[in-house]
Parts: sequence; C-alpha cells; structure tokens
Amino acid sequence: MTPENALREQICLLAKSLYERGLTHGSTGNISARTPDGGLLVSPTGASFGRLDPARLSRFDTSGRLIGGDKPTKEMPLHTAFYETRANVGAVVHLHSCHSVALSMMPDVDAECFLPPLTPYAIMKLGRVKLLPFFLPGDPAMGAAVRGLAGKRSAVMLANHGPVVAGADVEAACDAIEELEDTARLALMTRGLNPRMLSEAEQRAVVTKFNVEWDQ
Repeated sequence: MTPENALREQICLLAKSLYERGLTHGSTGNISARTPDGGLLVSPTGASFGRLDPARLSRFDTSGRLIGGDKPTKEMPLHTAFYETRANVGAVVHLHSCHSVALSMMPDVDAECFLPPLTPYAIMKLGRVKLLPFFLPGDPAMGAAVRGLAGKRSAVMLANHGPVVAGADVEAACDAIEELEDTARLALMTRGLNPRMLSEAEQRAVVTKFNVEWDQ
C-alpha cells in the first residue's frame, strides 16, 4: 500500500470512529490531511463520517487545485486558513459535537479561553481555544476569522456550530478534538456546582512542562 493510500484509509477509519461514538452525526463534519507530496485529502461535501470512501476523498495538489475525487466540503476556507497560518499542520478536523456546541451557547463563556481549566489534558492538547462568533455554514468569513488569529491558536470553537482543530497529523487532530468535546461535557456536567478548577500555578506548570502555546 502506498503512503497516500494508507493515509486515505486512516482518515476514513478515524472518521468512522468519531461517527460511531456520536461525536458527529448525519452528514456533518469534515476532515482533511496533508499528503506526502504536500497536497491535501479532504472529505467530500455531504458525506457522512460513518461512510467515507477512501477512493472518493477530494484530492488537491500543492497549488490547491482539485485533481481527483468528489466535490470537497464547503468548509474548505476553514481548513486552508489553518494550513496557511500555522507551521507544521498536517490535518484539520471540524465536528458538530453536541457538548461543545451547547457550551458555546452559554452567555458567560470566555471567548479568549473557551474551555475552563478543569483538567490538564485540554491545555496540553489544545492550548487556549478561541470562541469565534456565529457564521453561516460555508461562509468564507470563517476562514478570514481564523487567518485573523495569525496562527496563534490550534483550535477554535464556532459559536452555535462546532469545533475546528488543527494537528500535526490526522490522529493528533482527532485526539485533540475529542479532548475538546470531553472537556466541554465536563464543563456542562459541573456547571453551577462550583467545581475546583486548576489554579493559575497549576495551569502554568502544565504549560511549562508540556511546552504549550498559551500566552499568545
């Protein structure tokens, strides 16, 4: 199996796992990954994560030209914004995961640090998550908003829509977006219960030990 074909299989396997565990539903969500030659593989528009076909993934060359597969997701501006503004991005995942979307609707959420510091793991895998305002699905302004962050965030939360996470590779991006959803779930479970958050000193210790992008 060629490296590209292995990547195609990996994308579909991970997407199916996310779908089967309820992290996205129907034909929602999209995923992309860098190919060994510097192009992109992207999930097609209207495709279910539970039934992606490796042979039908949208294939882009290094100049961003579609050269194979089905028509890509309408959220391409989100994906390309991360690839163009952050060094070493190998994959981008966008879900419509329930708990993170619910948390984005809460009026007192911190837009600069969407996830409360409940565990070290979200800090380690995501850094600070920026809450972006609501955009219509497919609006190129979403990509412009990500570019406006100048590469300073690896993850954003689209209000009333869903999270978008960039990672070094497709497995890392999927792991990170799962951590985002799980932390949002914890935040909702403990909402109004005055949970013990990580202190500023504890957060700083995590940031330092794991070399997290945090102060940008």
